[in-house]
Amino acid sequence: MKTPFAGERLHFVTLLDVLRDLAANASMTTLWSLRNYRLLFSASAISNLGDGVSALAFPWLATLITRDPMLIAMVAFATRLPWLLFSIPAGVWTDRMDRRRLMVQADMVRMLLTFGVVAVILSAPEFPVARAELYIAAISVLAFLLGSAEVLRDNAAQTVLPAVVSADQLERANGQIWSIEQIMGSFVGPPLAGLLIAMAVPAPFVLDAATFALAAGLVWCMAIAPRLAPTRRSWAEEAREGIAWLRGHRVILQLAILLGLMNAISLMTLTILILYSQEILGLGAAGHGLLLTAGAAGGVAGGLLCPAIAARLGRRQSLLVALAILSAALGVIWLATSIWLVALALFAEMFAALLWNVVTVSYRQRLIPDDLLGRVNSLYRFFGWGMMPFGALIGGAIVSAVEPSMGREIALRLPYILGALGMGMVWLYSWRRLHL
Repeated sequence: MKTPFAGERLHFVTLLDVLRDLAANASMTTLWSLRNYRLLFSASAISNLGDGVSALAFPWLATLITRDPMLIAMVAFATRLPWLLFSIPAGVWTDRMDRRRLMVQADMVRMLLTFGVVAVILSAPEFPVARAELYIAAISVLAFLLGSAEVLRDNAAQTVLPAVVSADQLERANGQIWSIEQIMGSFVGPPLAGLLIAMAVPAPFVLDAATFALAAGLVWCMAIAPRLAPTRRSWAEEAREGIAWLRGHRVILQLAILLGLMNAISLMTLTILILYSQEILGLGAAGHGLLLTAGAAGGVAGGLLCPAIAARLGRRQSLLVALAILSAALGVIWLATSIWLVALALFAEMFAALLWNVVTVSYRQRLIPDDLLGRVNSLYRFFGWGMMPFGALIGGAIVSAVEPSMGREIALRLPYILGALGMGMVWLYSWRRLHL
């Protein structure tokens, strides 16, 4: 399950559009009549269900092992670090390899690694454990390896669709897949994870492993004509072409760096949300899962309404409005004493993130040449997603540093006011310097 600021292509359709197409009769003109598309769509749905389950299960597991915010942040750091380390090479690798096979291999690796998490859980005599650092280190290593496989899998999945549907079906197919990913990863996955954790701590990870295995099997059953082998050049030469293009387009480079700052702030607050939810709001695993669906609802509402808002306000004004909402939402969480206020703030935060994406993703799609799209997108991810692990560490460090002098509750709230101020500074820079 991704952070609010995707930094990649998005398409916006409503759930009604998805259901209407799936209910349509199976004529050759409908996407659902295409076997490869059905398999890919189903694999995306199942794989994102697993991502949604793990998005809650991993941080919750960390809080069962320890209450130390810095150790908990280490798990989030390890999960996101691969986006910094491997985004650029992944863009080159997926252009060179059989993308279907790469997706299958990545999902099978993720299945085995998830069973490794189950083994770590079963090895713990009780929670919280006496040697918390050792268990957090083991979970962090597994989270890093899972994130590395996810980077490759996601890059391959983004590029395989043109081999599955015709060019005039791409927008609709992408929109349907994005919608089902949101529904399974954000609506179904987190609440299900909460219920499973309440039953047994290993249960969500067993389900996660099963979803990876099933997704791999569905993709393996796809019949895709082999691609012509691309002309091989050195990895560095191919990467330099993307770097040169991005350096020559100041606005897109600005957007990538701003995205990185925004995602760092987002991960700083998201890492602490699990402790905020438990200790300030008094929520259990199931309640926290339901709280996360408020953000998902904001994403769906944003997918429906933000294209029209962006068209009405224009690109620059839409970005400024999105940043203002993001800053205000974090400020509300800082002060909130009500679960409903936090839920409303999470809804607004995701809605604003979608407004940002409507503008910036469409802007990039129009400007980046097709033959450079994969490499420039991977560079954009390097900046936009590469700062997320550092945001996670900063969140844990702030709470650890402040708690001894100011108390636990103030320490858990502090990242949100700092995040609100940080988003305000991004707004100020954008108001003065960003012109698109």
